Amino acid sequence: MKVLVSDNLSPKGIEILKKAGLQVDVKTGMSPEELKSVISEYHGIVIRSATKMTADVIEAAENLKVIGRAGSGLDNVDKVAASKKGIVVMNTPGGNTITTAEHTIALMLSLARLIPQATASMKQGKWEKKKFMGVELFNKTLGIIGIGNIGGQVAKKAQGLQMNVIAYDPFLSDEKAKAMGIEKVELEELFKRSDFITIHTPLTAETRGLINAETIKLMKDGVRIINCARGGIVNEKDLYEAIKSGKVAGAALDVFEKEPPEDYSLLELDNVICTPHLGAATAEAQENVAVAVAEQIVDYLVHGTIRNAVNFPSIPQDQLQKLQPYITLAEKLGSFAAQVFEGGITEVTIEYRGDATELNTAPVTIAALKGLLTPILEETVNFVNAPYIAKERGIEVKETKSSDAGDYQSMLSLRVKTKDTEHYFAGTLFSRKDPRIIMVDNFQVEIIPEGTMLFMFNNDKPGVIGNIGSLLGSHNINIARMHFGRESAGGRAISVVSIDTPVTAEQLNEIKKLPNILSVKQVYL
Repeated sequence: MKVLVSDNLSPKGIEILKKAGLQVDVKTGMSPEELKSVISEYHGIVIRSATKMTADVIEAAENLKVIGRAGSGLDNVDKVAASKKGIVVMNTPGGNTITTAEHTIALMLSLARLIPQATASMKQGKWEKKKFMGVELFNKTLGIIGIGNIGGQVAKKAQGLQMNVIAYDPFLSDEKAKAMGIEKVELEELFKRSDFITIHTPLTAETRGLINAETIKLMKDGVRIINCARGGIVNEKDLYEAIKSGKVAGAALDVFEKEPPEDYSLLELDNVICTPHLGAATAEAQENVAVAVAEQIVDYLVHGTIRNAVNFPSIPQDQLQKLQPYITLAEKLGSFAAQVFEGGITEVTIEYRGDATELNTAPVTIAALKGLLTPILEETVNFVNAPYIAKERGIEVKETKSSDAGDYQSMLSLRVKTKDTEHYFAGTLFSRKDPRIIMVDNFQVEIIPEGTMLFMFNNDKPGVIGNIGSLLGSHNINIARMHFGRESAGGRAISVVSIDTPVTAEQLNEIKKLPNILSVKQVYL
C-alpha cells in the first residue's frame, strides 16, 4: 500500500511507515491541483496544516482509506466528504497539549512584562527603562474560556504562578472544577472579573466572534487577551478599536482570522504581541505527533485497527453496516443536546427502545458521548477517548433498554442531567437509515439533523415565522427547511430553521430582539 506525506513530518514518523512495509512518497508544497492529480494513487495520506483535504480533493481520491493529521486541528479536512466516502480521518489529540499550554503562558508573561517591545528597543541601540513598565501576574485573575486538555494545563501552570483562576466551560461539573482548584463561572462573570483572558475552545458557530465589541464592553478596563486557540474566535477589528481606545491594555495572538493575515493594522499596535501560529511548534511536539500518526496509519492499513478516528468507531466490519445509522443518530442527538442547552453535565442516560435493544450498544453509546462532548472539545474527542473524557469530567453514564418504542420501530433517547435541570432528546431512523430528532423535552418535532440551524424558543403567536423569514431574507440568508413544535396553542413553542449559510453574531442578536422570541441559538450538525 502507498502512503503520501504531503507536509513536513519528522523523519521518525516516515521511518515507522516504511518499517511496516508501506511505500512512502514525500511530496511537500504541492498545489491543490497537483494534489488532486496524484491522490488517486494512494491508500493513505499524512498531513499537517498546510495541505487542504477539500471535498474535490477527496472526490479524486479513488483509493484513499485514511487521512492522518499530525496534530489535533482538522479545519483543513472536509470530514463530511471523507465520511461519505468511507475514508477514516484520524488526528493525534494530546500530542501538542503541553507545548500549546506553555506557549500560552509564555505569551501571557511577555504581554505582562512587554518583553518583545523591550527587546526590539534594545536592538535599536536604545535604553528605554521607564517606557516598558509591566504588571505582575501574582494574585491577578486569569479567566480561561474552555477547560479541555490545553485549558486544563494552562490552569495548572497559572496556579503555579499564584494567579486566581476562574473558568467558563459549559461541560465542566462543579465537582471537577473543585478538584482542579478553579472557580467555575458563567461567561459574563468571567468577562467582568478577569485581568487576563485566554481562550481554549474550538472554532464553532457559537464561538466565532466570541470576543467582540459587545463582550469587550463587559470586561475590566485594562484587560489583556491571549488567543492560542483558533483565529476567528476574536473579532480582530473590534479588538483593534478596543486597544486603540485603551479599554484593552494589550493582546497576545498566535492565531488569526486569515493566516497569514491580509490586514496587519492590529499587529502594528505597540501593545500587541504576536507569533505565526507557533502553539505546537516545538521539536518535542512535532516528533510526538509524527510518531503517533504514523503508528495509527500502520495500525489501520496493516492491521485493520482504527485508533483516534474522529469519524469512525472501532467496530468489526461485519457489524458496521447495521450499526452505522444508529451511530450517526446517536452522535447527532448528543451534538444537538450539547448545543441547545448549557450547564455542567452530571449524568447522561442513553435509552434504547424497540429494535434498537438488539444492537451492540457499546459503540452507539460512545457515539452519543462523542456528540455531546465535541461542540466544546472538538479537536480532542474521538470514538476512543469519549468515555474517558466523560469520566474525567465527572459525568455518570447509564444505559437502559425497553421493548416499547411507541409509534416507532426503534428509538434512541438521551436524558441529560445538570445540577439543576434535566433535558430529554429522542430520535429515530426513517427508512432504517435517515436520522430524525423526534422529541426535545416535551415538544414533539421532526427535525432533520444536518447543516446549520437556528433553534428558538418562542411564544406561539402569529407573525413569529414571518418575522424570522423577513429578517433572514433581508440578509440574503436562504431558509432550507423549518420545523416546529409547541406545548399547546398559544403557549411556548420551539422553532428550528435550517439555513444555507450561518448567521453572524450581530444577526443572531437581531433575531433575539424580534417579538415573541424567547431565546435563539445557532446549531451546526
